[in-house]
Amino acid sequence: MNPLRSRTARFPLLLATLLSMPVPGTAATAVADIAGAEQLLASGDAAGAKAAFEQALAADPDSIAARLGLARAYQALGEHARARIEYETVLDFDNLPPDLLGQDAIYADVAEDFAQGRRTQGFGYAETGLGYYRGISTSASDEFGGDEARDPFWLARVGGGLNRSLDSGSSLSGTLDYRFRYYDESERRNDSDLRWNGAYNRPLGENRWRMGVRGRVSYRGSADYRNDYGVFSDYRVRLDPDNQLTFGAELRTRRYPTGRLRVRSRDIGELTANWSHAFADGRGSFRLGANLARQWATQDRPDGDATVYGAEAEFGWVFSDTLDGFVLLWWNHEGFSDEIHDASPDLDPVVPFARSDELYEIVGGMSWTFAPDWTLRPEVVWLRDQSDVAAQNYSSIEGWLSVRRSF
Repeated sequence: MNPLRSRTARFPLLLATLLSMPVPGTAATAVADIAGAEQLLASGDAAGAKAAFEQALAADPDSIAARLGLARAYQALGEHARARIEYETVLDFDNLPPDLLGQDAIYADVAEDFAQGRRTQGFGYAETGLGYYRGISTSASDEFGGDEARDPFWLARVGGGLNRSLDSGSSLSGTLDYRFRYYDESERRNDSDLRWNGAYNRPLGENRWRMGVRGRVSYRGSADYRNDYGVFSDYRVRLDPDNQLTFGAELRTRRYPTGRLRVRSRDIGELTANWSHAFADGRGSFRLGANLARQWATQDRPDGDATVYGAEAEFGWVFSDTLDGFVLLWWNHEGFSDEIHDASPDLDPVVPFARSDELYEIVGGMSWTFAPDWTLRPEVVWLRDQSDVAAQNYSSIEGWLSVRRSF
C-alpha cells in the first residue's frame, strides 16, 4: 500500500474530528463545561462547580443554564446574597418571602427544574399562624375616636408561581398570592388580599429586562373593595458578583368602585431605583432604594393630586443553612396639591393649607427551617402615618408567628 495514499485517506476523518471538538470560547465549550459543572455540583464539589460554571459563562455569556448553575453553586457554598443576584439576572418573581434563604430556595427549585430540561417550572406555598395587633394612641384616636384596638388574629396565606422557558432564552412568569386575616373582634373587619402578576423576562448577558402587568384586590370593609392594576417594566444591571442595580417604571390605577372610599380613586405613575449589595462572602445582603411618583385624582379627591417620594433600606443576614433574619426600613412623603381646611378644632381661625403626610414602616423577622420545606417565621411590623390633618394620624404595632410549607 502506498503510505502517502493511506495518510491522505485518513485526512478527512482527522479533519472531521477536529471540527467536531469544542473550541475554546464557543457555545459548544460552554455546553461541555456546564455538563462537567453539574457533575461536580451533584458530587458536592461546589467550589469546583462554581469555577466550571464561570468558565461556561466566559465561553457563552448568554447561557441561561450556566447563569442558573452558578447561582446554585453560590447557594451550595453558603453565599446566598450572591446567589440571589445571579438568579435575578435570569428570573424575577413577585411576592417572595422577605428572607434570603426563602427566596433562594424558591429560585433553586426553578433552576433545578430548568437544569433537568423541564420547560415549565413552578413553586407553591401555604402559611398559617397567630398574631396580635395593637393600635397606638395618636391624635386621630384621641380626638376622633380612632383605632385603639387590641386584637389577636389568625392569618393564612397561600400562593405560587410558574415560569415557562422559551427557545429564545426568554421566559414567561406569573404569581398568585392570597392573604387573609381573621380578627377576634366582631366590630373589626377581616382582611382579604389577592395579588397577581404576569411578566415577560428577557436575559441580556449579565443584565435582564422585564415587562408585565400586576394587580391587587383587597377588602376595605363595609362591602368596599380596592382594585389596583397596571403595567410595569424594570431593567437589572449586574455590575459584579456583589452588586446589582435595578431601574423600574410603573403606571397603574387604584379604584374604589363603590362606597365611601370612592373619592380616593387615582392614577399613579412611579419611577424606582435600587442597589443590591452582597457582603461578608455572600452571607449578608443590603438593599437601598428610592422612588418618585405622581398621583392624579380621578374622583375629585378633597386633597387633589399628590407628589410622592421616598426611600427604603433592607438588611438580611444568613446565620446558618437553616436560620436567617431581615430588617426593612421604609419611608414615604406625600405632598398634596389642593388646599383644605384642617379638621382639628384647635385651629382658630381656620387657615386653608395643602396636606402633607409622612409614612414610616419598620419590619423585622426571622426564618428557621426546622424540617425540609418547613419554616417557622416570627415577624414584627411597626407603622406610623403622620399628617398635618389630625384625622389622618395613625400608628400601630403587630407581630405574628407563622408556619410555612413550601412545595
